[in-house]
Amino acid sequence: MLVNMKELLSVAQENNFAVGAYNIGSAELLKVSLEECEKNNSPIILAVHPDELEYLTDEFIEYIKMRARNSKVPVVLHMDHGSNKAQILRAIKCGFTSVMIDGSHLSFEENVKLTKEIVDIARPLNVSVEAELGTIGNLGNSAEGGAAEIIYTDPTKAKELVDRTGVDTLAIAIGTSHGLYPKWMKPELNLKLLKEIKEYVNIPLVLHGGSANPDNEIAEAVKLGVCKVNISSDIKNAFFQKTREVLKNNESALEPLLIFPEAIEEGKKVVKHKLGLFNCLDKASLYNRL
Repeated sequence: MLVNMKELLSVAQENNFAVGAYNIGSAELLKVSLEECEKNNSPIILAVHPDELEYLTDEFIEYIKMRARNSKVPVVLHMDHGSNKAQILRAIKCGFTSVMIDGSHLSFEENVKLTKEIVDIARPLNVSVEAELGTIGNLGNSAEGGAAEIIYTDPTKAKELVDRTGVDTLAIAIGTSHGLYPKWMKPELNLKLLKEIKEYVNIPLVLHGGSANPDNEIAEAVKLGVCKVNISSDIKNAFFQKTREVLKNNESALEPLLIFPEAIEEGKKVVKHKLGLFNCLDKASLYNRL
């Protein structure tokens, strides 16, 4: 069942759970996330970054849409971190049901202007729009990018952006980073700030860079109102670590069907764990009215 983000997250917000947004930069990673969510009757957001779209091609998106429409669980096809109008228009033409316009590196007024322009284009087409205010860190090992310095989201500015743009969801900066944290670095979410933002903003909130943060903080963020959590590096790390192990043990392996199954299973273990943290297990049944 292919739906848009507003439809998906309105149910999540009402029932106090979050939906994972999993970056699917290959057919194998699509299998990892979608098959595990289907197994656990959980809604899902399939996220594709512009660089991933370049690699996958528009034609592969047709397969993703077919797979989503035939799924028994609600599925959103989401453009992750679109940075300009051209990328957003491409996603809409491809049939994405949700787009993110990331104006977080612009001035506040420029961010508002760009976001409002995208909302005006997308809304008549039943495509949801996610904005971002504040910056997500970049640990240097993720295609999603980010900033060298985290700028925390200002709650009053968050309300102003939402009021002036009519955006459907808002990605906030409370201390996360894209990529995997080195062993010496301790990630920590500013949950007090999350509470303050929630007091000002009533649309679903989004947490980017959700990989490698402490489980208890992610679970608490969901309890406090985060409705969408982006997960990429944790799954890819498990998948490719197992892929390397398989190839090391069988250097003559040539067939994908012999190389990837074990890696897919390792990735699925991560998805299952995240579904528990997000309180998302067996929540697809809540969407029967859609």
